This record gives sequence, C-alpha cells and structure tokens, in this order.
Amino acid sequence: MGWIIALVVGLVVIIGIYGALTYNKLVGQRNRVDNAWAQVEVQLQRRYDLIPNLVETVKGYASHERETFERVTEARAAAGAARGPAEQAQADSFLTSALRQLFAVAEAYPELRASSNFASLQGDLTDTENKIAVSRQIYNDTVYSYNTSIQRIPTNIVASLTGFSPRETYDASDLADTAPDVSF
Repeated sequence: MGWIIALVVGLVVIIGIYGALTYNKLVGQRNRVDNAWAQVEVQLQRRYDLIPNLVETVKGYASHERETFERVTEARAAAGAARGPAEQAQADSFLTSALRQLFAVAEAYPELRASSNFASLQGDLTDTENKIAVSRQIYNDTVYSYNTSIQRIPTNIVASLTGFSPRETYDASDLADTAPDVSF
C-alpha cells in the first residue's frame, strides 16, 4: 500500500513539475509575441512620423493637390489609431494606397523629384517599409510558434487550463504586401 501512495505522489510531483515548466514556456512565448508586435508598432510609428514631412515637401511643389494630401493625412491618422493585427492590416492597406497616390502626384514635378529633401525622405520611407516587412515576418513567425505550442498535446491541456489563447497573425492585403513605389 505504501508503494502505491509513493507512486501517486511521484506522479503528482512529475505532473506538477511538467505543468510548471510548460506554463513558464508558454509565458515566454506569449511575451515574445507581445514584443514582436511592439517592434512592428515601432516601425509603423517611424513611417507615420515620416509622412507629414513627405506631405509638406510635396505640398511645396504641388499645393493644388489638396485632396491627395487630405487622403494621406486621414490614412495616417486611421493607421495610427488601429489596434491589433487585423485592424492594422486594413489601415495599412488604405495608407499604402494613399502614399501611392502621393507619389503619383510627385512624379509630375521634376523639380520635386530632384529635391534632396524629397530624395532623402524617399530613401527613409523605403528603408522603413523594408523594416516593417521584416518586423511583420518576425511577428508572424513568433505567433506561429506560440499558436503551435498551445495547440499541441499535452501542452494544450496546460494552455487551456491557464487561459492561453491563440493570437492572430498579421495578414496584410495584397495592396499592403508591397511597399509604395518610391523610385523615380
């Protein structure tokens, strides 16, 4: 009878240790997902910070394109207010479209294209768009790893008992998959 009690206690201890280790692993993965999303937001904020300078530079050469400037400004505000990957992807699609329209306007002004300030902003925006793409990929890879962990047996038992739920990936629309064309 004593060995049965020892066996049960041993199993409970092993299950408890496994549960604690699994929980800690899931906490680490969830924190990596949160960190990866924060990195996406940092790059998006960098983009939002560049847009007013870009708009002002283009305004100096094409002040009559008011509708285009308003659209870019509205898109920037909507993207800045978006929360979560799905909402952010939709807002980014609208912003990308508005930026394409702004660059189409800029193409009609050779003096603007020759401006060193405009060229510098173009380069900064291109660099930022590349960083955003990398950040999104890292975020999606991290979410994939986390979601896979909480769905696999037996980790899914610990995950469901302790409130871990799947995270959504950043699924950009076809329009947002490509950076705005900033080359002239």
